[in-house]
Amino acid sequence: MRKRFVRWLNDMKIRNKLIFFYVIVVMIPVLIVGFIVIQYFRLDALQKATEQTENNVQRIKTQTENLLNVPIRVSNQLLLDKDMERVATTTYSNDDPFQLVNAYREYTDFTDYVRSYSEIRSIQLYTDNPTLLDNLQFMDADSTIRATVWYEKAMQARVINWMYIDDLNHPNGVSPKQLSLVRQIFFPTSGKRSVLVIQVDTGYLNSLLSQEPFDTMIADEDGNIVAAKDPSAIGRTLVDMGFEVGGGAAERSFEREIDGMDYRVSINTLIPDSSKSGLTIVSAFSSESIVHDANRIGLIGAGLIVFILLMALLAVYFNSRLISSRLLKLNRSLNRVAEGNLDTVSRIDGQDEIGQLSEQFNYMVTNIKELMHQVYEASEANSRLEVMQREIKLKMLASQINPHFLFNALESIRMRAHVQGEKDIARAVRLLGKLIRRNLEIGNRHTTLKNELDMVESYLEIQKFRHGDRLHYTLAAQPDTLEVLLPPLLVQPLIENAIVHGLENKETEGSVALHAVRIGDEVLIDVMDNGAGMTPERLRQVEESIREKDEKEESRIGLRNVHQRLVMTYGEECGLRISSELGKGTQIYFKIPAGRDEYV
Repeated sequence: MRKRFVRWLNDMKIRNKLIFFYVIVVMIPVLIVGFIVIQYFRLDALQKATEQTENNVQRIKTQTENLLNVPIRVSNQLLLDKDMERVATTTYSNDDPFQLVNAYREYTDFTDYVRSYSEIRSIQLYTDNPTLLDNLQFMDADSTIRATVWYEKAMQARVINWMYIDDLNHPNGVSPKQLSLVRQIFFPTSGKRSVLVIQVDTGYLNSLLSQEPFDTMIADEDGNIVAAKDPSAIGRTLVDMGFEVGGGAAERSFEREIDGMDYRVSINTLIPDSSKSGLTIVSAFSSESIVHDANRIGLIGAGLIVFILLMALLAVYFNSRLISSRLLKLNRSLNRVAEGNLDTVSRIDGQDEIGQLSEQFNYMVTNIKELMHQVYEASEANSRLEVMQREIKLKMLASQINPHFLFNALESIRMRAHVQGEKDIARAVRLLGKLIRRNLEIGNRHTTLKNELDMVESYLEIQKFRHGDRLHYTLAAQPDTLEVLLPPLLVQPLIENAIVHGLENKETEGSVALHAVRIGDEVLIDVMDNGAGMTPERLRQVEESIREKDEKEESRIGLRNVHQRLVMTYGEECGLRISSELGKGTQIYFKIPAGRDEYV
């Protein structure tokens, strides 16, 4: 694995190698650290907001409990109020109306409590006494009252219930709901039972909640909102507001999506002393509102990081390009010498290693020229046959020296590139040699799809050396297709066609994708590009040209050759199929038998 990785690095261009290590060692770690820091600040902001919400809910719970303790104490005192029992249970005569009026006038405890405690809005006692006249304090429990839920619940047990009930005695004739203490009063003297209702003044709670930074509500056990930061929420239910809390622990926090937004919800349940039912305090805040500033700062920081990284990347790119361009000049000089042009002079500025290598190259070429000149002068003294033999030997020597020299020079360049951390030139030369060697080795023998794809990959990497990041490619073959036998050089011409005709004239980035999949007893090989594409008329002309035996259109010789070899080997149904759309790209595919011994 390590050797393969090292070989892969050695095959990479110097420019790509510098960029690769910059991305791996600098860019990715910096981006990861930046992302972690941004997430940390975001989560920290959410955590602090959650803690603040829980503290606020606990504080509201304490203040609400203190408020509710006032009507509880008053109701406890009224349990033993003999004067209240006398007024409520006396049967008043219709002949003496002043008897009831005087009784009401003499009993002022309800009024005194309301005046003494701002937490209490009103006090009513509902009793089954038809001789009573309703005075907003003592009320006859007629059939309408007895049918209410709160009255029935109070008559079931001697406990305190906190309920959001109608104010039936509102002076304007309207019936707004009020948070009320509802409990049964038993009169031991008469054995009668009545229901005491103490309405709580929730104005204090609303004032308290209005100062909260987050949406906060107080609801009864049925989910009716009795007080809230938002006045429009009072009288509605938690379900209406999207805060259905359900069952669970008395104190809990959770996340919930409301109207497409993520909310953090904190719940705390308050059950006052001697009470069967209680109140639920709900506080919620939008996660987005809390992390907005953190996100904004994070985006600014991320933008600065990306900007700095891009500037550094550009610096690495231009530096690697400078190195690559000088190596390319030296490589072109080597190629000219390899072709026999000994008048070649390498002109590379600078006194670094590449500049020194250029000087050594010029010195070596000069020595070769002098050696050849000396051999030529010595051969003139011999016979014509001897001269011819010497020339043959010199040519043989040159044919041995040039590749050996080229190998040594390229190896020196490769080692220099390795030291510099840039190996794209060495990789390009290696790939080109590999491609040429493969082409020279190819005969009439069959080959595997894997070998074909190796050639294609070498060709594509050389093209990427030319086009840089403008070219992207994908090679994807199912494992069960790699050992399928097929005639050589069927795939590479299709890739070359996609690049030459589809992508080279494309100003933007281009991509080539090759897929090999097995379908039943056949293998489908598909090549697609996103290049210029063709009009329907042009597509028809291309399809006709590849089926013609005469090579009238030189630009499509490769496709014609592949198509005719497929047809001759496998039959007409296995020939090339082409689809294309102008401006979107071209797709070329063919099918061959999947058996290993299908082609010999």
